[in-house]
Amino acid sequence: MKLKYLTALLLLLAVSGQPARPQGAAQLLSKTQVMELVKAGMDSGELAEKVKQLGIDFDLTDDYLQALRKAGAQEPLIQALRAARPTPLTRDQVLQLVAGHVPSQRAATLVRQRGIDFFPDQEYLQTLGVAGAEEVLLAAVREAGAAVKAELLVTTSPGAEVYLDGEFQGHASEQGKLTAKLKPGEHALRVTFAGKQDYQQAVTVAAGQEARIEASLADLGPTPGAVKINPWDGLKYVWIPLGTFAMGCSPGDSECIADEKSAHPVTISRGFWMGQTPVTAGAYKRFAGATGRQMPGAPNFNNGWANENMPIVDVSWDDAAAYCGWMGGRLPTEAEWEYAARAGSTESRYGNIDDIAWYTQNSGGQTHDVAQKRANGFGLYDMLGNVWEWVNDWYDQNYYQNSTSQDPSGPTSGQLRVLRGGSWGSLSRGVRVSGRDRYSPGDRVVNGGFRCGGEVFGPYSPQSNPPVAR
Repeated sequence: MKLKYLTALLLLLAVSGQPARPQGAAQLLSKTQVMELVKAGMDSGELAEKVKQLGIDFDLTDDYLQALRKAGAQEPLIQALRAARPTPLTRDQVLQLVAGHVPSQRAATLVRQRGIDFFPDQEYLQTLGVAGAEEVLLAAVREAGAAVKAELLVTTSPGAEVYLDGEFQGHASEQGKLTAKLKPGEHALRVTFAGKQDYQQAVTVAAGQEARIEASLADLGPTPGAVKINPWDGLKYVWIPLGTFAMGCSPGDSECIADEKSAHPVTISRGFWMGQTPVTAGAYKRFAGATGRQMPGAPNFNNGWANENMPIVDVSWDDAAAYCGWMGGRLPTEAEWEYAARAGSTESRYGNIDDIAWYTQNSGGQTHDVAQKRANGFGLYDMLGNVWEWVNDWYDQNYYQNSTSQDPSGPTSGQLRVLRGGSWGSLSRGVRVSGRDRYSPGDRVVNGGFRCGGEVFGPYSPQSNPPVAR
């Protein structure tokens, strides 16, 4: 037994004990070496540790496992071999094979067995050749590289800078094109150009294929926080810059319910205008007068809509969508609404609830004039409390589980539409930036209103002129 153990030790030293040997693929244990170590009587536990350290250069088969067991291999070794199945070779590992004077035929076999995780460009192949790689190895690397070759064609503004995973790829040509070779899988694309908004997108490229992305660059737009008056409804609108935030249940918020979970990263890729306040009764009167629509029934606390600075209420989703179309915008998406409401905050509210919101504890059972409480970081008033606000999205309590990460627009269909923000009749738990409610699009509620948004504002009808803003 001692002789067998000495033999095993010598065999192990032969494959792993020489300091001059390069790290990586050159140290992998072969099928023959593992079998010889087992037959030499090396302890299965000790050999299993070496397998974990060095790896193997072959794929397991049932016949080989059966032969190992007959030779005396125990379960620790079998499990280690199962876990050590070959992984693709890296650029450095292939170069180390050559630098370590592994015969090209042997190195080519390893490349064919394990594959490679990179695309071998001409410069890399020349480096291998200079290091001593023979044609048999170079051919194997080219063959393996064909399986991982992937390309991304970006069409954008001429001269724009293109980045993939944070690394500069070059400038777009005079025709506005740039082709990048990359590993298959998901990558983060960013395109920048002076005076334009950055374009950002996650792109997935399959092996052996070319993905094409048209990265249209929009003008930077107004300064974040800029305010303008819309000539159609006379209300103020605030420019909300693009950005990324965590949508859904806020960290540490114990009052979240199932449809607010789980929190997930969302990118708003383009800036947009957002109503500085909910739509007021006065603004809705202008809409009704211009379009011939009926005013909704006035609540007891605003008889005849005498107070035009209170939010309009008792409007359906259909009414809200029609109004926003008339003033040249649209209802914000649920993601845009929450992004604008948070204004960079990760808390469940953007301030002390009594400072920022009218709700059941301080409202006296009615709405209040807009913009009386403190604004959030974007300069928006009443994003929480006063009135629930219709947004564009259909409601799905499980939507957050499969929502897209960029500019999500909600489910494609549904029975209910979403409202956000809470109202004068809400308990404090309903007045949080991640809170959600839902009603049928035709429903009208005395504590429900809306605000509009959009990238640009244009006329509802090209034949009419906007009323003069007050």
